[in-house]
Amino acid sequence: MRPTQPLPTVAIVGRPNVGKSTLFNRILGRREAIVEEKPGVTRDRKEITAEWRGREFTLVDTGGWMPGGTELDAKVSRQSEQAILTADAVLFVVDVNVGITEEDSRVAQLLRRNGRPVLVIANKVDDTNRDAAVWDLLGLGLGDPFPVSALHGRGTGDMLDELLDQLPEAPSPEDTAPVEAEERIFSVAIVGRPNVGKSTLFNRLIGEDRSVVHDMPGTTRDAVDTIVETPDGPVRFVDTAGMRRRAKIDEGTEYYSLVRALQAIDRADVALLVIDATIGVTAQDQRLAERIDAAGCPVVVLLNKWELLDAEAHTDINYQISQKLHFIGESPVLKISALTGKGVHRLLPALSGTIDDYHRRVPTRKVNQVLRMAQAAQPAPHGARVLYATQGAVDPPTFTLFSNKELPASYLRYLERTLREECGFGSTPIKLRVRKRD
Repeated sequence: MRPTQPLPTVAIVGRPNVGKSTLFNRILGRREAIVEEKPGVTRDRKEITAEWRGREFTLVDTGGWMPGGTELDAKVSRQSEQAILTADAVLFVVDVNVGITEEDSRVAQLLRRNGRPVLVIANKVDDTNRDAAVWDLLGLGLGDPFPVSALHGRGTGDMLDELLDQLPEAPSPEDTAPVEAEERIFSVAIVGRPNVGKSTLFNRLIGEDRSVVHDMPGTTRDAVDTIVETPDGPVRFVDTAGMRRRAKIDEGTEYYSLVRALQAIDRADVALLVIDATIGVTAQDQRLAERIDAAGCPVVVLLNKWELLDAEAHTDINYQISQKLHFIGESPVLKISALTGKGVHRLLPALSGTIDDYHRRVPTRKVNQVLRMAQAAQPAPHGARVLYATQGAVDPPTFTLFSNKELPASYLRYLERTLREECGFGSTPIKLRVRKRD
């Protein structure tokens, strides 16, 4: 049974570096948010379903609320404010070792005006020696604080018990409906180098400013996802951190951002490779495309900031695509402007075709006809031959070839290309598995 109404939402807010993401991970029981001992690691809102005592709710991690800072600080603060406005309850995290700061007081003022239920979380109470300092937080005017150690888990159970009492009542049986099976949602990862416009595109696709957008490279630190209803059904768009060469990754936060981005590619059904058209196809763009191809993930190339190029530059970057990204075959290449929205409307139709190809199954008879034709036109060396083949899986299409001898890699690429062309797979990667028959 599943409630037909949305789950209640709980936002975790507070100034930077008070332990919001640590508490987020503690409540979930696993490491979902990137945590590091310095402020400013979390920038985007991250939403995940959490559960306590059988009750589910949507838990929202936010960046540090710090008005009056840089332009980026202001954007992160607006994300926190938006989370507060849409939440059913708020966990206001304060560092008990520091006490009430000016930023804490301003957050408290905002929360009192908002009128939502608020629990003041006195974090970093790692032992009983800090218990007395908890009561100083009564000065925030938001009720009794809860002493908690998000790092060690101390006090989180009592805090969550109280939180459930503050949430809207669980739906009654008549408000629930049986769900036989949950349909798998198609996933699209938005990847690319730092500062190429991934988050701007993500916000345009989902119709709200969900990811923090700023002209400083590396703004997005974690993978952020949102499900969007499209004419072809729901699609999950995942915004990822910009990926640089490993040699240039010199901090823990950036390393974990890279890991999350690579995980998003591995789980995605399609990857949108965003390239800054004003710079052209770089060596890092090539490596990212190779990584996507190795994951067996279809790719749609997006040349962002296209409107800034003249006719000569258009010709040059088209040549770069054909030379440097030739291995992605006939993958769609779209010219867009994530900032103005120009050309973005062509993205969903391109994804629709890719989705169809990704799920396509070819009859065994057709597979063997194509392979016999390919071998007649160009026999394999050293008497090697495919005796029989079948498509064993989809997502991506995977074919098992039974051969009398080992087939050279170059010949397998020839067979793969022939299968793609004759069976109409377009740009979708296909996998070949070879089994030698004795």
